[in-house]
Amino acid sequence: MAEKESDPHLFVFDLDRAIRAQLIAKLRGSPSMSLAKSIGPQESGVYALFWKDELVYVGKATKEMTKSKRDLRTRLNEHVGKISGRRNIELTNMTVKFLTFESEWWVFAAEFALVAQFKPEWNLSGFGSKVPGVGRPGTHRVSPWDKRFPKR
Repeated sequence: MAEKESDPHLFVFDLDRAIRAQLIAKLRGSPSMSLAKSIGPQESGVYALFWKDELVYVGKATKEMTKSKRDLRTRLNEHVGKISGRRNIELTNMTVKFLTFESEWWVFAAEFALVAQFKPEWNLSGFGSKVPGVGRPGTHRVSPWDKRFPKR
């Protein structure tokens, strides 16, 4: 392998970087929409949530390849419900961008690439969890997101 790395004529295509750059460009060019009930298509894809114009969460929705079988509209509706019932945050300050894919395999790769690139604050906060911080099996811990935005 060292021989290949030192060969000045060898071009090794960095597929990960190329795909990530295309994905980020397409997401940035996607229209920003106010987060509200019943937006988004009933398709599989990835989405980025923005709070006060800051990217705070990246998620995915798959109709076919997971047990949950939730499309983008369903997943975004879940987030609308969660945010609407909280203090210290208003739904009017939330926007979303999303992308759909021809193949659900790309959804998993796209979510991974976007989270790795942007490291959104809410992705590790407990926001996207289906079960709120209190009541998680085996713990009475409250997630950082639940502490910051407690239920009304």
